[in-house]
Amino acid sequence: MAVPGPTELHEHAMDNLRYIRQTLERAGSFTAVPGKGGILMGLVALAAGRIAARQAAVSTWISVWMVAAVAALAIGIAGAAIKSRRFQIPLFSGPGRKFIAGFAPPILAGAVLTLVFFRAGVSGFLPGVWLLLYGTGVVSGGWASVRVVPLMGACFMLTGTMALLVPGYNDELLSAGFGGLHLVFGTVIAVKYGG
Repeated sequence: MAVPGPTELHEHAMDNLRYIRQTLERAGSFTAVPGKGGILMGLVALAAGRIAARQAAVSTWISVWMVAAVAALAIGIAGAAIKSRRFQIPLFSGPGRKFIAGFAPPILAGAVLTLVFFRAGVSGFLPGVWLLLYGTGVVSGGWASVRVVPLMGACFMLTGTMALLVPGYNDELLSAGFGGLHLVFGTVIAVKYGG
């Protein structure tokens, strides 16, 4: 039996390191959830809440929140990309893909239900549906993240449930949820988990 040379040993060691790194990526937590981005998302939601509350037409009210949602999504993606680059963690690593896989389906369901409820003339349910499904997405995706993220999602789900069961406070609950919860949990994530 031939003794492996230094080149073969080096290649074998590199293969082992690659395997270990890939295993850790798949098993690790997604820490690129942006705290500072969450704070900015909260500020966008608070501004949207003030503007939306003054709208007389339902279509304009929904448009304000849709613009805010697109802006918040862009802030979240940019914040996650910046944070992952700073920590030298690939954004679409195993945990990052798990976060997206858990987060995206409830958000897409919310988009479909928005269209359906608007067409049916029952837009009063939309705030509860948005908060509940966003919270569901954060909880589902958050299992691949740090512990505070699923907790944040549960708080969104609770706020959404309140909006569905206690009518008449939709604008306040949307602002409290998308604004207040993002500010509180964004601050916790920024301070405790590096931005």
